[in-house]
Amino acid sequence: MHVGPGKLQANDYAQTEYGKNVVNGLRKEEELKKATVQSLSNEHDHVLKTFRLLIADLCQQFNGGHPGGAIGMAAIGVALWKYVMRYAPHTPDYFNRDRFVLSNGHACLLQYTFLHLTGYKAMTLNQLKSYHSDRVDALCPGHPEIEHEGIEVTTGPLGQGVANAVGLAMATKNLQAIYNTPDFDVVSNHTWCMVGDACLQEGVALEAISFAGHLRLNNLTIIYDNNQITCDGSVDLTNTEDVNAKMRASGWDVIDIEDGCFDIQGIVRALNKARESKGKPTFINVRTIIGLGSAVAGNAVAHGVAFGPADVANMKKLYSFDPKESFVVSEDVRRFFKNIPAEGQSLVKAWEEKVREYEAKYPKLGAEFRRRVEGRLPENWKELIPSTFPQRPTATRVASGLVFNPVAKEVNNFMVGTADLSPSVNMIWKGKVDFQHPGLKTACGIMGDYSGRYIHYGVREHAMCAISNGLAAFAPNTYTPITSSFFIFYLYAAPAVRMGALQRLQVIHAATHDSIGMGEDGPTHQPIELAALYRAMPEVLYIRPGDSEETAGAWIAAIDAKKMSTIISTSRHALPQLAHTNRNSVAKGAYVLEEVEDADVTLIGVGGELSFAVEVANELKSTKNVRARVVSFPCQRLFEAQSLEYKRDTLRRHRGIPAVVIEPYAPNGWERYANAAICVKRFGHSLPGKAAYEFFGFEVAPMAAKVGEYLTRIQADHILRQEFADL
Repeated sequence: MHVGPGKLQANDYAQTEYGKNVVNGLRKEEELKKATVQSLSNEHDHVLKTFRLLIADLCQQFNGGHPGGAIGMAAIGVALWKYVMRYAPHTPDYFNRDRFVLSNGHACLLQYTFLHLTGYKAMTLNQLKSYHSDRVDALCPGHPEIEHEGIEVTTGPLGQGVANAVGLAMATKNLQAIYNTPDFDVVSNHTWCMVGDACLQEGVALEAISFAGHLRLNNLTIIYDNNQITCDGSVDLTNTEDVNAKMRASGWDVIDIEDGCFDIQGIVRALNKARESKGKPTFINVRTIIGLGSAVAGNAVAHGVAFGPADVANMKKLYSFDPKESFVVSEDVRRFFKNIPAEGQSLVKAWEEKVREYEAKYPKLGAEFRRRVEGRLPENWKELIPSTFPQRPTATRVASGLVFNPVAKEVNNFMVGTADLSPSVNMIWKGKVDFQHPGLKTACGIMGDYSGRYIHYGVREHAMCAISNGLAAFAPNTYTPITSSFFIFYLYAAPAVRMGALQRLQVIHAATHDSIGMGEDGPTHQPIELAALYRAMPEVLYIRPGDSEETAGAWIAAIDAKKMSTIISTSRHALPQLAHTNRNSVAKGAYVLEEVEDADVTLIGVGGELSFAVEVANELKSTKNVRARVVSFPCQRLFEAQSLEYKRDTLRRHRGIPAVVIEPYAPNGWERYANAAICVKRFGHSLPGKAAYEFFGFEVAPMAAKVGEYLTRIQADHILRQEFADL
């Protein structure tokens, strides 16, 4: 039976009546078996049936989950975990293992079940049965999560895994180019990415697919579970494109598998061919049937609900299993996977021996490779950061380059990328090499190779951050990816920033043009509300430095945060260099910049507006005899990590001193630290930076007047002091 790309009509054989569905499902199974070029062995047949019934039982146990996709992909799973992937269940973090990413993460039972069958120690049958249970120690969450053995990245939002896989493949290419020698391939792993129909509709996946094709990542394979079903119905409800032609146009080789439910041998051949690809990534289009063997085979209903006790029992009868027994894994199936742990340990032993020989022959390169494998930075990296800066007014985006570029130049753990904004983000160091495929010749003359560590992502902010998550996930701190763009475009990238934070990956985002001071590009580019999102997002350090010295502190804090993502938020416009800023104090989140005894008010300055707080304090003293202390507050999350005593001593609200924050963002969140805010609660305005500040009232004299009026009001109305005031 020939099925053209994207043309499988699943509902032709899945009827609405229960009995007809079962009969037609069986008939389809027989047709597909006959169409297989090589007859399936009884062993394969038994393994596939066992696997599919396990999935059905796991979902039926708690009457929930996603059975259909995992059941349809059973043969793909056998081909990968039994015959093709190189991995070590008893050493899950084996550095040179193949990476597997399940982008269609709702089909997680595919991965969990093979982790169990192939001998991952943590994934016992008891743990496998924790899927959709109320166990807090469950290793089978509803989507794969990075902290569990055998899971490379957390997937769930569709398409993210595709971009993560691109990052994993880029990490391999870069390590190979730097460390492999003609006689030692110390890095040789492949990245496999499983996707569903829905992944190929998500923009982030398409961005990443385009980029991977451009880079010619021949160490990357996407396996497409083409069952032509999404939640709402058949795929032709929304997509009628020629997927294969689209992938070829994006620079990928394409292999078709017509019988994806049974043709294990054909899938193995395709996977091995993909591994041997010389010049392009590979897309394997595998036609499958969602929920194969169930009454709802080929139907959208099979996607996200348990089949029901009667249907599961009927599947067992049809497969000659006892319908009264559940979670059956025979000794034959155990024997089928038995040798995999030992084979994995052989891979580990051979690789470790190869690395020892490599270190002996190439001691300097070997020592550096060992450092990268262990995720360590050179001990002297902080010494690379300038100890002083020019005293002229400097934009913190410029200061960011002054601080970090010397580090990036010397420390090859850092992969630095930009979403087509190199002239604006100041992240290029002298002598940098671009990460490109070696044969690229561009019209603009920019070329590179896979050893390069500067990545031109193009206008792909979302993919840039999702790919960076893959780079960071390759191995703990082997890479610390840096992304860069205007701060407002991290709204485009927010889902990927969130996924990196959720996985506690160290990715540093250099976000420039971070306030109304960025000017004439107007409200589309002026990020009024975005800081509130990132300050609220768990496991993210959102840091706004106020001058070059604080920018140094921001980078130090970000590089030291090994299990967090960071956004360093910098200005387009020049800022004065302040007298008492301190890089080491940035790590505390907030610190006293100017202390005053018997103060009337604390002014909190943030980032590009820190100098305003200093100037307003001087204005209050000279015109109103109001004593104002000044606190610099670059990072709320770092401040929250300090002791209660430190926080009280910094803000002094416990002494009855009111605090006023100055920041042209939405005020949300400052209620925790201030009594009032000079802020912005509307979208911005298209004016030059200085004029924009004036338009919104961020001038010294008007701000001082507002603070003075506020102090007068709270003296007359003590209750007002307890209420947050927008000034």
